[in-house]
Amino acid sequence: MKFASLGSGSEGNALLVAAGRTQVLMDCGFGLNDSISRLARLGVVPDQLSGIVVTHEHGDHIGGVVRLARKFNLPVWLTHGTLRSQARVFADAVRVNEIDPHRPFAIGDLEIFPYPVPHDAAEPVQFVFSDGVRRLGVLTDAGCNTAHIEQTLNGCHALVLECNHDSEMLRNGDYPYSLKQRVGGRFGHLSNREAANILSRLDVGRLQHLVAAHLSSRNNMPQLAVQALCDVLGCEADWVGVATQEEGFAWREIA
Repeated sequence: MKFASLGSGSEGNALLVAAGRTQVLMDCGFGLNDSISRLARLGVVPDQLSGIVVTHEHGDHIGGVVRLARKFNLPVWLTHGTLRSQARVFADAVRVNEIDPHRPFAIGDLEIFPYPVPHDAAEPVQFVFSDGVRRLGVLTDAGCNTAHIEQTLNGCHALVLECNHDSEMLRNGDYPYSLKQRVGGRFGHLSNREAANILSRLDVGRLQHLVAAHLSSRNNMPQLAVQALCDVLGCEADWVGVATQEEGFAWREIA
């Protein structure tokens, strides 16, 4: 089982997960040509994809889903709330599958466990991906921790964890007050400190990969995110990866 990122941040997000003959894209916030070129960078053509799973309807996650799905006849999985919020967009020529936020489903060789998160969207979820042995947990676009998040992510072999902002940089930055309140609120995005707190509460005994994701270009710095996570694990800085907006990150293999 392996995973890679096409890019991560407020300008677009997409994560690629592969097991056996199955390759699933989680979200796609990039234009069609950009998505194709970013996939090519990872050695993948869209025809090889088994489908797209969607976390929520914000443009940096869903903006490129429909065009990619229509162009390459890819099925899409999303919650009823997300679909309802985008009913017109998905009305024509896209194979849509509604998912229960509490019930796992399978796509080829991958078993996928959705779980609800606190975020300012219609029915947002995040996902844990498994090949039956290994588990990759993804948590971005969540405003705060919950007991269910901890339970779901416990014992994963790999984690992609949102470190959206440094609280001081957000507080002292040039965002309007209302946007600061949204980003830092319970239905916004996780700060470095909040991400580190979640990590500290998980069983990380099997953890092989940890990647900080969805970093704000204006309210965070990679070294701050990495340091916050390293302080929890007691590891060297180069052990923690960072998903960038421009490059994402290259394939990582879960042994």
